[in-house]
Amino acid sequence: MKAQTVIGIFDYGVDAQMAAQQLMSNGIPEEKIDIAVRGAKDNRDTTASTTADRPNPTASTTANTNRTDNDSSFFGSLFGDNEDRNKYSEVAQHGSIVTVHAETKDQAHRAAELLDKFGAIDVDERAEKYKSMPREKRAQWINSSIPVVQEEMKVGKREVETGGVRLRSRIIEKPVEEHLRLREEHVRVERNAVNRPASEKDLATFKDSSKEFIEHAEVPMVDKQARVVEEVNIGKQTTTRDETIRDTVKKQDVDIDKINPKNDTTRDRDNK
Repeated sequence: MKAQTVIGIFDYGVDAQMAAQQLMSNGIPEEKIDIAVRGAKDNRDTTASTTADRPNPTASTTANTNRTDNDSSFFGSLFGDNEDRNKYSEVAQHGSIVTVHAETKDQAHRAAELLDKFGAIDVDERAEKYKSMPREKRAQWINSSIPVVQEEMKVGKREVETGGVRLRSRIIEKPVEEHLRLREEHVRVERNAVNRPASEKDLATFKDSSKEFIEHAEVPMVDKQARVVEEVNIGKQTTTRDETIRDTVKKQDVDIDKINPKNDTTRDRDNK
């Protein structure tokens, strides 16, 4: 697609610079924007002259005649119609120019909307007013205008930390007890006095011998086994809420008061 050039003419240099900043804030590259600040003084009563690094046909010069020639050549390269070229050249003599070299049709449309939004003058309307105004009064007429500035509130959102949960695991010990009944064996030896004849069974044991009787007892045994008794699950739940943002914005208001001529009563009395 062929590149398109969008032109915005401003009465005040500060408005032209502000419009250029808004163009860059809305995604139009800085290298695609040229600014020529000259002509009418802005509301700080200063005359500036700034241009982009790239050569710009609309760059201001000291002499009005040179300025007119440069503007005429520049607008002549944009408009095939001499009437449009002359009209834009005439209006641009007393204003500051913002030029956008758009790469796409959408970019050109967005640039035009932004330039209009931030104070680009209506060239047709201004040229029509110039027809009934002497040339030497045009710059003076522009300088007498008062720009009305109004603030706009833009509300956005950002993510902040509001708290959270930290899980820590540690080993703790607590005393436990169990009651057991333990059995023990005890060998009991009793001697009883008797007097009877020895039998064959008694005679069979009548020799050296030994015999052991072992005592037994139950003792406690401790065995430990780890078991999972609880699970802690962590998750996030997202909720939304509506909030109304209230603030104040400033708007410059201009009051117009008509001044009536004063009556010279003293002079009237002297004439009497």
